[in-house]
Amino acid sequence: MAKKTIANVDVKGKAVLIRVDFNVPLDENGNVTDDRRIRMALPTITSVLERGGKVILMSHLGRPKDAPDAKFTLKPAADRLAELLPNNKVTFAADTVGDDAKAKVAALGEGEVVVLENLRFQPGEKKGDPEFAKQLAAFADVYVNDAFGTCHRTDASMVAVPEAMAGKPKVCGFLVEKEIKYLTDTISNPARPFVAILGGAKVSDKIMVIKNLLGICDKVLIGGAMAYTFSLAQGGKVGKSLVEPDKVDLAKELLAEGGDKLVLPIDTHAGDAFSADCNKQIVAAGEIADDYEGLDIGPKTAELYCSIVKGAKTVVWNGPMGVCEMPPFDEGTKAVAQAIAESDAVSIIGGGDSAAAIQKLGFADKVTHVSTGGGASLAMLEGKKFAAVDLLDE
Repeated sequence: MAKKTIANVDVKGKAVLIRVDFNVPLDENGNVTDDRRIRMALPTITSVLERGGKVILMSHLGRPKDAPDAKFTLKPAADRLAELLPNNKVTFAADTVGDDAKAKVAALGEGEVVVLENLRFQPGEKKGDPEFAKQLAAFADVYVNDAFGTCHRTDASMVAVPEAMAGKPKVCGFLVEKEIKYLTDTISNPARPFVAILGGAKVSDKIMVIKNLLGICDKVLIGGAMAYTFSLAQGGKVGKSLVEPDKVDLAKELLAEGGDKLVLPIDTHAGDAFSADCNKQIVAAGEIADDYEGLDIGPKTAELYCSIVKGAKTVVWNGPMGVCEMPPFDEGTKAVAQAIAESDAVSIIGGGDSAAAIQKLGFADKVTHVSTGGGASLAMLEGKKFAAVDLLDE
């Protein structure tokens, strides 16, 4: 999927509308507590500024109810961006397509930035409204999608805005380019053995991912609470573990379909309560006592999974192996993360909890790619088509 990027466009003197993902966490005083998403957008923003373009940034933040809400203003993100770009003028528009936005966009000079107020303050954003999209499209000469985290959505800023910019360049930013490269191109032609590691709570969240990856991987390793639904499907005892009884038939289907490609835990680290200081047992998979629940893969499983990862040439990981925020039930996740970091494989970490774990453990710079989009990376691993990417220039 070779899409044009912002590097292919002459931006001198042009207004460039960039859809970024500035959906950053804020504390109760409205300060940005983690600016990673803002920093990830800098290469695209600075590429335009350094070549004499004028940058208009649009993003959502949180889930306001289609109306202005001070708690979800993008102003703190704009302030943080201004700190990260000390040599460029960064202004904030108090509305999205209203008088203030229009005036600030009209006054933009080369090498300057304006950040529009939260897209989701406008009901037209979630509805994909073409009229709202036309107002945004009218601001610019070039459209850039650099918001991978929302690429699986059909919001106005993702689909209707580029559609409204017929005849003008519509390209991806460097972040989206990288995500497509790893999540689509690498997976469609992987170096083998190709191993996927899938964790998390529910089989239902990952059914299509498991199905898609069983078709293309050499091994799919299962961890997290969804392993207990598979265990139940095999007639195992799962005690008080988190399971989806209504998905047992589906788990049986996947077991039959996957054969020896689908690798399940061989032991379980269980506790008699959901707490770090509960009574603990390590038991064989499918032998969890009635008053215990599985909270992590066991040490033998961790060893098995690490040895499979060591021999891999491509690894995709999405979802923790256990309750990764609560020691000692974070051991399985830590072991797998370390094995991936130490392997020679092309390693792609799906967003969400796996990305957070890799960051927290300090392995982020030892893996090939950490995705910025949880839901979007899952959708891409499912093999879904993205309208927001498809309509960008080839």
